Amino acid sequence: MKGIYLINEQIHINGCSRDESFEIQQNAMADFIQKEGLEPVRLNPYQLYEHYTLPHALLYDLKLHKRQIDCLLMYSDQSIEDFATTYPARWLILKSYFDRVMTVI
Repeated sequence: MKGIYLINEQIHINGCSRDESFEIQQNAMADFIQKEGLEPVRLNPYQLYEHYTLPHALLYDLKLHKRQIDCLLMYSDQSIEDFATTYPARWLILKSYFDRVMTVI
């Protein structure tokens, strides 16, 4: 199964700092990806990391490449909550590029 994972650099998980929260998300997703045999997809060859941190950038790349992907992986619903609330139409469009949206916790 192929997928894209999204890490939110702005959230604080369980009162941790942003850096610690980033590491928590990254480690949890790396474990999940390895356990489930998920193959990360890199749409943009100039992208520095395998993951996305900006939903807007992810949506842009999905529109540009017009690809359907098996899954979008996030740490939790909190990871996308601000984007989904602020841009509900864009969130619906972004989700439409994936067969399923999964959270690690």
